[in-house]
Amino acid sequence: MHKKWIAIIPPYIAVWAGLFLFHSAWGAMLGFHAAIIFALFWLRPNLPPAVLFKPAPWRSIAGNLILGSTGGLGLYVLWDFLGMQAGLSNTIHTLGLGGVSWFWFMAYFSLVNPIIEEYFWRGELGHETSSFYIGDLTYAGYHVFVFLGKTQLYTVILAVASLIFIGWFWRQVYRRDGSLLAPILGHMAADLSIMLAVYFKVT
Repeated sequence: MHKKWIAIIPPYIAVWAGLFLFHSAWGAMLGFHAAIIFALFWLRPNLPPAVLFKPAPWRSIAGNLILGSTGGLGLYVLWDFLGMQAGLSNTIHTLGLGGVSWFWFMAYFSLVNPIIEEYFWRGELGHETSSFYIGDLTYAGYHVFVFLGKTQLYTVILAVASLIFIGWFWRQVYRRDGSLLAPILGHMAADLSIMLAVYFKVT
């Protein structure tokens, strides 16, 4: 097995363990990031960290911010159609999110997670092809653990399909711009808008 594909195993395990073994959103998130950092040390990437904030065309940045924001907007508007779990508020509290913790988690998830993920999935594990790439699937795949038990099966499938597309799209943006800035900002907009949609629906 290629070294890079072995590297995705620890992040998958970390998310599963955090959510289903320890029942902790923070455990899943911090474990996920620790696993990615461990994988990066093991892979020893040649990709300079400067690629994260290298200037990108303003149209690319604006387009990614708009596209990312549609994630949370779509979730909020289609909440009932997507069959979101009626007791999701209790599930979220069970995972340790409530009160001030929710806002700290929202900030960390929206500001830190996109930087780590884009460097790992689009940067280190990315590919130059404009076609579908297995890395687009591996990026989307771990999200299954996040959705399981919180919505209907068809919504899980729809969400994973959407994430495969957005993973492919952000990879194309990086391939075109030579910078991860626009994908990072789009990812931040997506994560923040989704967290806000969930917050306003369950509180």
